[in-house]
Amino acid sequence: MTASPPAQPRTVYKVRAMSVEACSCAHACNCQFVGIPTEGFCEFIIGYDIKDGRFGDVDLAGVRFVVAAKYPGAIHEGNAHVVLFVDDDTLPEQVQALATILTGQAGGMPWEALAGTVGKLEGPIMAPIEMAIQGQLARISIPGALELETTPITDVVSGEEKEVYIVYPRGGFFWNEGNVVTTATMRVEHPSLRMSWPAKYAATAEVLWTNAA
Repeated sequence: MTASPPAQPRTVYKVRAMSVEACSCAHACNCQFVGIPTEGFCEFIIGYDIKDGRFGDVDLAGVRFVVAAKYPGAIHEGNAHVVLFVDDDTLPEQVQALATILTGQAGGMPWEALAGTVGKLEGPIMAPIEMAIQGQLARISIPGALELETTPITDVVSGEEKEVYIVYPRGGFFWNEGNVVTTATMRVEHPSLRMSWPAKYAATAEVLWTNAA
């Protein structure tokens, strides 16, 4: 009997990034509470600006990327159409490391779980990405493909800006504490994936990912 070759150790990664997400849900996003989107389907944009991170020997600091997706039902029900945009300044080894993480091949949450919900994946599409995330204000621009801008929620009576947070004391799926805002602009104009959801739910947050035990 021939012995099986030893399993190759997977590359360890750790990432800290700022994120901005916006979707088709009403404010607060019903998916955050019971897992079922407000509209019965889920369409979203999430942008990430990696502040610190390594995939093995590959430094990921400064990498920016955007995920645009359409799910016909709830995220956990799967069959998503996903388009991945990566900033065109990203080095080839960084792109490969990022693709390995996002497709779940390296393990670690949330990507290990999300990978099984994707029916069609396009990308990585290399494109110039402008991204700024600061508190309640965030902006993403991919010329000819995607625009997202967030703004604080305002009180309907006083007109004053609100600060609203969703906090997961035991840890959340995408993040642990989200700064809930709304969308001034939110649209995707990719040839095979289009959406537009202004004045809907959005949130900014810090995310931490790792496959380390």
